[in-house]
Amino acid sequence: MSAPEILLELCGLVPPEPMERVLEALDLMQPGQHIRMVIDREPVPLYRILERNGYRYATSMRGDYTYEILITQVN
Repeated sequence: MSAPEILLELCGLVPPEPMERVLEALDLMQPGQHIRMVIDREPVPLYRILERNGYRYATSMRGDYTYEILITQVN
């Protein structure tokens, strides 16, 4: 069994690399896993992709003004 969390540290990466990395991680995600991504800008285009493909997400801004997004599969 894989670890329950896939952590993606995406700060400082130039588009489209953050989106590519998230989409790759979604393909690797196993049942019961979630993705925690940290990025230095809000990935608004990603939200539509997640919703269309059956994922939930929760976004929060951290004290250092980076965004933390938790992505889970809808059962």
